[in-house]
Amino acid sequence: MKFIFDAHLDLSMNAMEWNRDLRKTIAQIRAQEKGMHDLPDRGKGTVSFPSLRAGNIGLCVATLIARYVKEKNPLPGWNSPEQAWAQTQGQLAWYRAMEQQGVLKQLTTVTELIAHLAAWEADSTTCPIGYILSLEGADSILSMEHLHQAYEAGLRALGPAHYGPGTYAFGTDSEGGIGAQGRVLLKEMEALNLILDCTHLCDQSFWEAIDVFQGPLWASHSNCRALVPNKRQLDDDQIKVIIERQGVIGMAFDAWMLFPNWVRGQNLPKESGVSLETIANHIDHICQLAGNSQHLMLGTDLDGGFGKEQCPHDLETIADLQKLEGILIQRGYTSKEVEQIFCTNGISFLKKHLPN
Repeated sequence: MKFIFDAHLDLSMNAMEWNRDLRKTIAQIRAQEKGMHDLPDRGKGTVSFPSLRAGNIGLCVATLIARYVKEKNPLPGWNSPEQAWAQTQGQLAWYRAMEQQGVLKQLTTVTELIAHLAAWEADSTTCPIGYILSLEGADSILSMEHLHQAYEAGLRALGPAHYGPGTYAFGTDSEGGIGAQGRVLLKEMEALNLILDCTHLCDQSFWEAIDVFQGPLWASHSNCRALVPNKRQLDDDQIKVIIERQGVIGMAFDAWMLFPNWVRGQNLPKESGVSLETIANHIDHICQLAGNSQHLMLGTDLDGGFGKEQCPHDLETIADLQKLEGILIQRGYTSKEVEQIFCTNGISFLKKHLPN
């Protein structure tokens, strides 16, 4: 069973907002949520610490996420950036509590990363799951002083926007550029060598950020617009520039990002044919553009506001990521290429860009 690095999991959101104790099994969490209807994915979660361990997923990028929404913005979120900042600090406190329990281990340097990989290989049954801290949407960053505070707390990747218009950039389902505040943020990120996560940037903000920011970049959870024609996905030119900048792209497992014209709450994965094979289609497309398999990783976003009702139908829990190996081998990928996609591309990127 190959080692897996998942480049995007909203662990603290699930713990703090969905009120899930991720130390429990998926069966236990689903049973606890039986009869609850406040969220469409109640009783349908796929991610827990036991399921990560069962799938040999010993390393992930784990997020902080708290959106600030201005007046008249219909999106859910916090009514002030100070509230958003406080929410991320509560999420950070949960990560710290899990570290104290020996369940998670934050990795902030190359030295820590290498030591963790060796420890997991020696004994994956007791080794904590390693995580790199990322911020999804920068609205909670009140000032550059707060950015430095987040960096000192271990932040190593940052996406300037999430959904809608943000303080520093425009995100999914909105249009606009990065503006003066966005430029300041990007330059300060560059000085800290923080990874720029391009995932949710709208097209204009994406290209402006690419021009301004000269540091390391990736798209932690994005698929191909050529296969699913909506602006949440990367178009071929965006994929090519990430490849040219020696970045990596993580495959997301949300059905509406995998299948054209998917309607959330109406379509069902099995009836629509959304499966792990569909993920492989997006992998194939990026490999054809790159001419190799060296710019791909998995950034599943599983339980990122959706569950079994909106992910590949042949995935019951995140442990089923291991099924992808057989699918890719059947398509002609070598075992080494599968390993690149499962972990070594993302790990090599981190080794290049994390502080020593």
